[in-house]
Amino acid sequence: MIRKHSATLHGHRTSFSLEDEFWLELKTIAAQRKISLASLIAEIDDLRSPDSNLSSALRVHVLTWLKKKTV
Repeated sequence: MIRKHSATLHGHRTSFSLEDEFWLELKTIAAQRKISLASLIAEIDDLRSPDSNLSSALRVHVLTWLKKKTV
């Protein structure tokens, strides 16, 4: 199921939609890196391509993280 989530990035509120599975993986990644979920989302937002939306960037980050773990 896709759910709406909100975060404050650099002082402004933004929202994005993610499937529950991606949301849980983002939380796991943040915990493994010992950073807050908000910090992880802000980092991904800062690094994403200007022509990409935040929801897509978050999904790609999770996919990339999981692929690196299986190598």
